[in-house]
Amino acid sequence: MTDVAIVGAGALGLACAAALAGVGKSVVLIERRDGIARETTSRNSEVIHAGLYYPPDSLKAKFCIEGRDRLYARCRAQRIGHRRVGKTVVATNDAERDRLEALAANADRCGVRDLVPLTARELNRREPSVRGIAALWSPSTGIVDAHGLCLSWLAEAESYGAVLALCTTLREIERKASGYILRLADNDGKPAELEAEVVINAAGLDSDTVAASAGIDIDEAGYRLHLCKGDYFSLLPGAPYAFTGLVYPLQGAAGLGVHVTLDLGGRVRLGPDATYVEDRNLEVDPGKAEAFAAAAGRYLPGLVASQLVPDYAGLRPKLAAPGEGFRDFVVSEESRRGLPGLINLIGIESPGLTAAAAIAAHVAERLL
Repeated sequence: MTDVAIVGAGALGLACAAALAGVGKSVVLIERRDGIARETTSRNSEVIHAGLYYPPDSLKAKFCIEGRDRLYARCRAQRIGHRRVGKTVVATNDAERDRLEALAANADRCGVRDLVPLTARELNRREPSVRGIAALWSPSTGIVDAHGLCLSWLAEAESYGAVLALCTTLREIERKASGYILRLADNDGKPAELEAEVVINAAGLDSDTVAASAGIDIDEAGYRLHLCKGDYFSLLPGAPYAFTGLVYPLQGAAGLGVHVTLDLGGRVRLGPDATYVEDRNLEVDPGKAEAFAAAAGRYLPGLVASQLVPDYAGLRPKLAAPGEGFRDFVVSEESRRGLPGLINLIGIESPGLTAAAAIAAHVAERLL
């Protein structure tokens, strides 16, 4: 019997594996894909978030701010590619200026104390390509090589004896007197079993399905996920725009809006948008270029669709259904449901990459 079985080898599962193996737990990490970090982790903006947006008493706020600091420290210590490029949040009209002030007040309540308000002139000096009547500058926001980060967690976990089982699909979790039996299958359908004292569900897009496989009624528990697709477009190199950092509009209902992100190679992307979907099609519709240009054109004057090319898409595992308000992360040990030692990590959308190390530390503390 292993001490801990972790389902899902994205950023969160890998961070949990490193944290738990590092305190002496035997760990098996189960991943249905043929490599690590192949789903949500590899298809996002790779942003280290500062923690501006979330209700002050929420897990998203707590783990984002703690995880941000852990992430920067890890990247420095392990020489993982990252840059603290900062982020400018732009207001383009008077109503948005009021929302900008509310955002600054919320960030302050969350403990983010380094925001700098900018006038239109100060915004123009900082980001000459951007137009707005006011802005907030977040110096703690950055970008990271997400795959490099995940490789560092995997290397740490394996150095402490953790085992990664790729191409392995979870079929069922059965509660036993002394832990759990996980019924598994490889890509050819060959069955296998794993006994574990503790099971951590870090399965991302499939975390509600994993919870259901343990016998949890995911509708009664509020664990059912709704997939929300986000498309990205790249800005053509010849387009007359240059950026020193990330540029965001004010937050919308389903996400942070079509924003400007940079990667460590200097590529400029716009996105993601937010569309609830029923399937997992990751193709980007080139016809969306007009809508992207219109959305970003509110703060990037002169932007036209011909300056954009389809890049990639990702899926968010959202707990909030279409039209529903804020939903927090689920970080739940399930003793109250008669499943002691089952830890569900569900709905870990943005800022999940930033929060991963903090959630992992919290889980490790619960198990010590």
